[in-house]
Amino acid sequence: MLQHIHIHHFAIVDKLALDFQNGMTVLTGETGAGKSILLDALGLALGDRAESGTIRANAERAEVSAEFDINTLPAVLAWLNEHELDDDGHCLIRRTVSKDGRSRGYINGRPVSMHSLRELGEQLVDIHGQHAHQSLLKRGVQRQTLDAFASSHDKKYTKLLDNTSQCFRQWQKFTTELTQLQASREQRDDRLELLQYQVEELRVLNLATDELAELESEHTRLANLNQLREGGESILAGLSNEQSGSIIDGLDHLGAELNQLQATDPALTNASETLQGAAIQAREAASELRDYLDGLSLDPERLQTVDERLALIHELARKHHLPPAELPSLLEQQENELTSLQNASIQLDEVASAVATAEKNYHISAKKLGSARRHAAKKLGKAVTDNMHQLGMPHGVFDITLDPLETFTANGLERVEFYVTTNPGQPVQPLGKVASGGELARISLAIQVIAAGSGKIPTLIFDEVDVGIGGGIAEVVGRLLRNLSEHRQVLCVTHQPQVASLAHQHLQVSKQARQVNKQKQETVADVSPISEQARVNEIARMLGGLEITEQTLSHAREMIERGQQTLNQERARSLTTTFQEPVGLGESQ
Repeated sequence: MLQHIHIHHFAIVDKLALDFQNGMTVLTGETGAGKSILLDALGLALGDRAESGTIRANAERAEVSAEFDINTLPAVLAWLNEHELDDDGHCLIRRTVSKDGRSRGYINGRPVSMHSLRELGEQLVDIHGQHAHQSLLKRGVQRQTLDAFASSHDKKYTKLLDNTSQCFRQWQKFTTELTQLQASREQRDDRLELLQYQVEELRVLNLATDELAELESEHTRLANLNQLREGGESILAGLSNEQSGSIIDGLDHLGAELNQLQATDPALTNASETLQGAAIQAREAASELRDYLDGLSLDPERLQTVDERLALIHELARKHHLPPAELPSLLEQQENELTSLQNASIQLDEVASAVATAEKNYHISAKKLGSARRHAAKKLGKAVTDNMHQLGMPHGVFDITLDPLETFTANGLERVEFYVTTNPGQPVQPLGKVASGGELARISLAIQVIAAGSGKIPTLIFDEVDVGIGGGIAEVVGRLLRNLSEHRQVLCVTHQPQVASLAHQHLQVSKQARQVNKQKQETVADVSPISEQARVNEIARMLGGLEITEQTLSHAREMIERGQQTLNQERARSLTTTFQEPVGLGESQ
């Protein structure tokens, strides 16, 4: 609920700070006193467009801040937390408008956009009357109003809403997936054909992991066979040529001489043994070299085979733009992709089947919801029509139409729209096209009273809902507002003493001129709570007459006392109990 508002340099308000109570608060004052200034200021704080005249004359900027109690509003607390604007359960909204046209909004001290102000404001305050917050004209709000009414009287209805929304999301998910699969089907077929060809090429190649290195080694050996043979024979001759003296013979001869010297000096033992080992290793090298040369033979066909194999490997590597050694990995990747694409047609069939199942489930749930919604629409239409008669529209008819939608929505298969007529013999037409400002406010009141127990917006503001009525009808309006305030906070701008006499809190709006200097005066508006006696005087003024007499004052006192006594006796119900008591919706069909 709205707890406090502070206004500085707004319109003809200099400085104003007000605390608000639970229940019903009325604002009254002389004609032209500026009773709507408070509502305009609150609207500005909640994101309304700044109009000309917003800033007080000779001021640099206007500022409005509003503080709300949100401890019992989990949706608002969640919104603040989601937008990282939470502050231990506090909710302070501030808006400034500078003379140069700049506008800034703040929530709990942090700057936000006007969109955020409006989004939060729509969850906190609903203003009914000739203002921009006429949410009842929005089709979405009309559907929500009907659904809230139905849900408050039938728990099954809430389950139907949730189930229909869930079925819609499931259908939407599978439909999106199917659309994506179908959109990429042609590309997938082309990719599948290419992959099949490429995978077959790589499978035919059948390149083993270590084969490339082995082939390159063999190719080098085969290509240099003559050089290997000539070099090997020359080295073997040097090691063991008996005619010209071989290295092995030389090592044997030197080893024998060193062995004799070792006998004289044992210190030569290591050198002698090393020389003997060298002779042995030379013999082993010669033997291995001899075996190598014996096995070395020219094989032109094998060289050609290896050459062709390597050429094929490098050709495929260039084709795929990767090193030849990575071809086995590429084959594995392409085989996996090929398997996935080959299974895609199966997946497409499965998703198409899932779409059909989800569509069937949605139709079943949406049909049940539509049936329950039509039943609730008749109940709400009759109740609002009856309340319209009570509120000075004796020929009024309120009807709710449910037009079928061609597309699925999370809220069902109907478009909800409120229709109304206030004149006899006239057909019902959309609410926004028929109702005048005052009638719209009273129709809103008729609906809000019925839906009070199911409404979620904590603060309702009615701006001159009593325009064009008087007498007993004005008293009915007052009682309805008072009854509504048992559920939510109600603020009402009124001209009617019958309405004002039923309020919990009475604020008086006044306007006066004050002297700025010897040559200049300025007009200042003020809003303040009034005492019991001042309230009697204000009610007496509203009762009429050029002069407030003792009889008028007595009538005002009687009106206040009678209203309070009656309300105390009927605290649990209002005069319109027929419309307050639960309206059964029956079993959901």
